[in-house]
Amino acid sequence: MQSLFRSTLAAVLLSSTLAHAQTRPQLPPPQATDPIALKLMQGFPPPPDKTVRLANVLQYPNARWAFHHMRELGPTAAVWRGAGTPSALPQAARDLDVIRFDDGGGQQVGLTDWQRDTYTDALLVLHRGRIVYERYAAGMQPQQPHALWSLSKSLTGLLAAQLIHEGRIDPSAPVTRYLPEVKDSAWGDATVQQTLDMTTSVQYDEDFARPGSGIFQYLIAGGLLPAPASYSGARSMLAYLPTVAKAGEHGAGFQYKTVDTEVIGWLLQRVTGQRLDELLSQRLWQPLGAGEDGYVWVDGSGAQLASVGVGATARDLSRLGEMLRLQGRFNGREVLAPAVVAELRKGGDVEKFKAAGQTMRAGYSYHDFWWIPHDADGSFEAKGLNGQHVHVNPAAELVVVKLSSHPVPNTAYTHVQDRRAFAAIAAALRETGKAP
Repeated sequence: MQSLFRSTLAAVLLSSTLAHAQTRPQLPPPQATDPIALKLMQGFPPPPDKTVRLANVLQYPNARWAFHHMRELGPTAAVWRGAGTPSALPQAARDLDVIRFDDGGGQQVGLTDWQRDTYTDALLVLHRGRIVYERYAAGMQPQQPHALWSLSKSLTGLLAAQLIHEGRIDPSAPVTRYLPEVKDSAWGDATVQQTLDMTTSVQYDEDFARPGSGIFQYLIAGGLLPAPASYSGARSMLAYLPTVAKAGEHGAGFQYKTVDTEVIGWLLQRVTGQRLDELLSQRLWQPLGAGEDGYVWVDGSGAQLASVGVGATARDLSRLGEMLRLQGRFNGREVLAPAVVAELRKGGDVEKFKAAGQTMRAGYSYHDFWWIPHDADGSFEAKGLNGQHVHVNPAAELVVVKLSSHPVPNTAYTHVQDRRAFAAIAAALRETGKAP
């Protein structure tokens, strides 16, 4: 357990260095972390020093193998794609490897350089609903679901927003109307919308540098980290959430908190009487015509993790992004109400977002677990730990899915470079898409 904490600490200290120093931390050469070249999990059985288990998954570069093999490391529930034929993803290949852009540090980089340097496992670009670019690395295959980590929050947010639209959830109601179990917790007097926008005030921190912090209690409760023998805290998510205390007044400002999404995930399942995997399957995967099953991580009590537990393929995420670009319609049907997508794109309070101190995302807001840049193209984004992205740019008729296993967990580390890459892709496709 201590070695796991040390490896996690090292990764997060790299992220912290970005905020507190002028020089960027030294990262391992991406080519030296390739799981195929390293022979991770090869042979039967693999040698002990090449064996990846849940207890050592954060010991980089094990994550480069693990992030598209999570179902082999612990309990998951399948998000069934349904019995139908997968929806079409037409091909219209473009040579995007010629794109070059300023990475934000004064260096001109190419699209392939950016993928390598950000430890990309999959990059898929849709333009006007057609796949114009698709690449995989680190041994990942198109049919493999990749761990989405906090991108899972955005899927949970879509479910919540649709149920609000249907009148099954009142966003202004206290969370306790639906979950009386949390009446003595931080959410005892929080509203549903405050929780969806992460403007609750919760005594919880995602400080990987402190083993006793909230994020480690969360990971142990969720079954994603083994508990030390002396650990006396909660060992399941539904036991943990009611113990999280309040720390101020709700609604004052945005602070990123994984636990908020777990409360909403619990609430969705209470209101509908369905498990999260069933909701994702029936309301997203099946109507989208997904090509592969997804999955949701399951804790020791059988609870499914709504905040970090979902895995999906790049192609199915591109279907999701295209549906959102088309205002809720895809595969010949309405998947989400257009009003839901409009509400999502509206975003949250830009002033409240400033409370988080995320200067690299100046001008952003956070709403229903989605990141809203409020840029000229009206783009919106889902993001996850270690470099997971669904970037939707309606003005450029563009969807970009990027799945990664970056050694620095915080997506803020590569935020400027990623945004410049997305903009360069949009500019190139706008140019090639012009009428002759």
